[in-house]
Amino acid sequence: MSIASFGDIRFLTVAEVAGVMRVSKMTVYRLVHNGELPAVRVGRSFRVPEQAVQDYLRDSIIETA
Repeated sequence: MSIASFGDIRFLTVAEVAGVMRVSKMTVYRLVHNGELPAVRVGRSFRVPEQAVQDYLRDSIIETA
């Protein structure tokens, strides 16, 4: 991935991810620290690619029947 392609990526804050996923910020931090949700560290905070959140939710759907 080239530096130029990073302009196409939308990053979300931990609070935004928590809102989208309807979970606490601690849950998001846990997912990031466990490697289940990729993130970029910016200073002392994390930014999560929006596509990674969508992928995580899609892959987490449980089929019931």
